[in-house]
Amino acid sequence: MNPGEFFAALARKAGSWSHERAAQGILDTAPIVAADDGVILFSMIGTAVLVPYLVAVKSLHLHLNRGRIVLLNDGTLTKADRDILAHHCDNPVILEKSDIDPSPCPRDNCWERLIAIIDRRRDAYVIQLDSDTVTTGPIPEVLAAIDANRSFTLAGGRDEAKCGFRSAREIASIFHADGPMTDHVQAYAEVAMAKLPDAGNVRYIRGCAGFAGFARSDKGRAELSAFSTAMDDSLGDTWRQWGSEQVASNFVIANDPDPVQLPYDRYVNHWEEPLPSDPAFVHFIGTYRFRRGNYSRCSKAAIAALGR
Repeated sequence: MNPGEFFAALARKAGSWSHERAAQGILDTAPIVAADDGVILFSMIGTAVLVPYLVAVKSLHLHLNRGRIVLLNDGTLTKADRDILAHHCDNPVILEKSDIDPSPCPRDNCWERLIAIIDRRRDAYVIQLDSDTVTTGPIPEVLAAIDANRSFTLAGGRDEAKCGFRSAREIASIFHADGPMTDHVQAYAEVAMAKLPDAGNVRYIRGCAGFAGFARSDKGRAELSAFSTAMDDSLGDTWRQWGSEQVASNFVIANDPDPVQLPYDRYVNHWEEPLPSDPAFVHFIGTYRFRRGNYSRCSKAAIAALGR
């Protein structure tokens, strides 16, 4: 490890420790009172993210004031974890990842999470929430999407937000005119999508699965399974890599009726850039999670708001 890598790793460890201390106050806040009102707040979690998850779900629920919680256990939740979740999340339903068969879609890499969401959207509006997020202010766009039964997604970044919903063929021509621009599965999948028989009609968005709303629908698994099979036929093992589930989530949402892209000036991913002055929602992506101390500051502010 060279000196630059050493100091970067040290900074990450210090940032993680600082955030862990900042987030502990969530355990002293009042429990969520769930409502069986047709909205589900869904997350896949494990013991390592229990405390950050409570910050994520409680800060969202504070501004949403709707829904009940359903969780997917990644296989690591302990009895103590379940007791904490029962207290703070009003006895949530906890599904087991091992009980979900995603076939013909890939296994692992969050595919069981997406399958579980698709299975539940027949009877409820389902919001997918990552544990590394904080709702930092009012979210009227999300409330409006729920009321209108319109799916929504967080944009992947500023350039992606400018592009919005397009045909699969347009997305490939804009971002991959000369072929896949990276070695990530998303790039290969977006190029492959342009070769689908109906690529001029099916839609896509370069969104982020860290925060996404799935409108109530009876479409079920058929659309998702057909898309995944087409990508698997084209990409083979590449389609089974980390990131393919996000591509599929983007595809499903883009092809729902009248979906919503949340405005990126208020709903953002935390990249290596300053946050907006008044964000509503921040997704603290792993690579940059602890940069600038923003995750700790946002978590502390969210916990303080819950104490009012």
